[in-house]
Amino acid sequence: MFYIIGGVATLLLILVIIGLNAGAFYALSTLLNRMVIWHYPGEEVNAGRIGLTIVIAGMLGAVISGIWLDRSKTYKETTLVVYIMTLVGMVVYTFTLNLGHLWVVFITAGTMGFFMTGYLPLGFEFAVELTYPESEGISSGLLNISAQVFGIIFTISQGQIIDNYGTKPGNIFLCVFLTLGAALTAFIKADLRRQKANKETLE
Repeated sequence: MFYIIGGVATLLLILVIIGLNAGAFYALSTLLNRMVIWHYPGEEVNAGRIGLTIVIAGMLGAVISGIWLDRSKTYKETTLVVYIMTLVGMVVYTFTLNLGHLWVVFITAGTMGFFMTGYLPLGFEFAVELTYPESEGISSGLLNISAQVFGIIFTISQGQIIDNYGTKPGNIFLCVFLTLGAALTAFIKADLRRQKANKETLE
């Protein structure tokens, strides 16, 4: 009973942490065009290019973070560092979006995408480690549902904030929840159950 309760509590915590990050990413991606056009009227084409930059940088980040995690096995440390860098990227993007220089937006958005998308495979792998021996399919499915739910909530909320108060308050809204996610990640106990089971099997 103790292990079941502990596993459920850990899974719920992971669902919230990953949901916050993925939800922020979905909201940002959905509202990116609106935010860019808000500050750079007539730059619809470049808004699309900024979105493409985020995607490409995110793919690179996911590959690099996956390789690093496979070699280092430092699940909690890597996840926490990437989460904090995601927050830093979001803060920098928030306060440079209105500077009037599109090249700055390309750089800050790309950097943010690198860490924000790069976090997703890390989060999923960390969740599998913590919830072992529960099915990977179940935990991955629940994480996807959490990401979608937070994405919907954040997109609607941030859209309303942007419409009423501007882009900066809307992005600060996401920064607050990313800060919460990073703080919660720091409190997770790195109980790598799958690694322990594999080690015991080999021995």
